[in-house]
Amino acid sequence: MAPRSAPTGRQRRLAVELRRMREQAGVSIQQAATMLGADRTMISNVEAARTRLSEERVRQLACNYGCADEPLTNALASMTGSRRNRDWWVEYRGKLPDGFLDISEIEHHAARIRTAQTVHLPGLLQTEEHARALFELVVPKLPRLEVELRVAHRLERQNILGREQPTPYVGIIHEAALRMQFGGRDVARTQLEYLADAADRDNITLLVIPFSAESFHGAGQSILYAEGPVRQLDTVQLDTAYGPYFADAPTPLANYRALLDLMEDSALPPDESQKFIRSIARDM
Repeated sequence: MAPRSAPTGRQRRLAVELRRMREQAGVSIQQAATMLGADRTMISNVEAARTRLSEERVRQLACNYGCADEPLTNALASMTGSRRNRDWWVEYRGKLPDGFLDISEIEHHAARIRTAQTVHLPGLLQTEEHARALFELVVPKLPRLEVELRVAHRLERQNILGREQPTPYVGIIHEAALRMQFGGRDVARTQLEYLADAADRDNITLLVIPFSAESFHGAGQSILYAEGPVRQLDTVQLDTAYGPYFADAPTPLANYRALLDLMEDSALPPDESQKFIRSIARDM
């Protein structure tokens, strides 16, 4: 097990889940180390994502902690593979904030993605011109090179929706977001037409909450919910003024699942939502 620096978000998540598993089992750090025939520093390094683990060692830890959840153990073991030299987002390391790379990694491995937006449109379905218009509004103003890097990164993220085995995606969008005209009327119209066309794909479902829905749960929030191979490994990402915030504890995960369900209940059905998007585009 070799030490390493700058663990990825996926590696940090593995460390968090192993610590959570140990604590739920009532096993102390010292006890965990004793069962492995190691010192407590090794367990501390594992749980701080400072030590790379093999698949076999993850399974050994799960066994020592009395975990009988085989799907969870298998999912955790699959997180040990180091892909950082092959994943496309690695080329942005040191050029964009780490949170951007973490979002890419989470989306890449998600079994299904659900999002909800009330002001902005889904990043996974933004056109190049729309994305550029948004990044040009960042305060303080971004250098031109960073704007273009962020646009390129956002467009590459979208490949998960069109790859050989595309990720299932459900996007909840409030009418207010559809009527924003970032980049001007022509850019906005093209963006809406792109959204409506995307809804024709089998793996993409768009649900619009119209103004006529009046009050609805989740107003003002921007949510990305990435489902893992097992529910315990789901992740929520929220936009903040200081960058992306990630939540993975059981209670917030359950709360955001329930919130997205309620938002879906307030939305129009998929076919009506697609027609609604096209009608707004025609009126621009």
